[in-house]
Amino acid sequence: MREEYDFSNSIKNPYAQKEKKQISINIETDTIAYFKALAKKVGIPYQNLINSYLTDCVNKKVEPKLQWG
Repeated sequence: MREEYDFSNSIKNPYAQKEKKQISINIETDTIAYFKALAKKVGIPYQNLINSYLTDCVNKKVEPKLQWG
């Protein structure tokens, strides 16, 4: 094995996952049920589906439209 390696021409692995952080969040039970049903339909875990949806919102810079009644 070499003592030193040259990584100056290397490229980032496109298949490496981004860092994730575990959090605790309160979500309404009907919202969880919706995502669980949708996740079952598409065949992925519901937490991955929620993360994917939120990531899509970030990429599209979606802002919520809140109306206080």
